[in-house]
Amino acid sequence: MTVPGADAALIVIDVQNDFCPGGALAVADGAAVVPLVNQIAPLFKVRVFTQDWHPADHGSFADNHAGAALFSMTEMSYGPQVLWPAHCVQGTSGAAFHPDLDTNRADLVLRKGFRPHVDSYSAFFENDRDTPTGLAGYLRERGIAHVWLAGLATDFCVHYSAMDAIRLGFAVTLVEDACREIDLDGSHGRALGAMGSAGVAFARTEEIRAAIGVGR
Repeated sequence: MTVPGADAALIVIDVQNDFCPGGALAVADGAAVVPLVNQIAPLFKVRVFTQDWHPADHGSFADNHAGAALFSMTEMSYGPQVLWPAHCVQGTSGAAFHPDLDTNRADLVLRKGFRPHVDSYSAFFENDRDTPTGLAGYLRERGIAHVWLAGLATDFCVHYSAMDAIRLGFAVTLVEDACREIDLDGSHGRALGAMGSAGVAFARTEEIRAAIGVGR
C-alpha cells in the first residue's frame, strides 16, 4: 500500500449532521466514520473538509417539486437528478459538521451545492460537470498529487469526487472503512466497480496507521 506522503491530501466528504443518524438524509452507521477520520487526519500534509450548503429552495429537494416522490428522478438543465429530502440547508444544525469531527485540523473547508439550480456531489465539480469548485487549483498550488477520500456517502459524493480526481490527473485512494454508503438500488456496488475500473486504490485506516508506524 502506498503511504501518504508529502504530496498527499485527505479530503473528508460531507460528514455533516444531516447525513448521520437522526439527520434528514441519514446514511446508515454514518457517524462511525468520525473516529476513523480523526485518527488518520494528522497523518496528512493537507486536510480538506467539504460541506453541502444548500439554499432552502434548492432544485434537488423533492419538496420543491409539486407532487414529486422522494428519491424519484427529475430532469434538470444538466440531465437526470435524484430528488432528495431537504438536507444540509445553509445555517441549520443539519448542515453543521458532526460535533465529534475534529475540524480544527482543516486546511480548507469547501462548501458546495449552494447554487439553487445545480446540485453538487463532487468536491471538484458541480453536477453540470462543468462548474469547478476551485479545489483542483488549490490542491495543485499546495503541491498535492495524491488525494485520499473518506466520508459520506461512498456511492454519491465520495464516488463523484473520486472519479473527478482521476479525470483531473490525481492519484486517488479510497479509505474504505472511513466511508459509508446510501446504496440506492445497488448504487454502492456500481460505485465501487466504477472506481476500481478507473484506477482508484483502496485502503483501510489500520493499514495507513501501520504503514506509517502509528499505533503499533
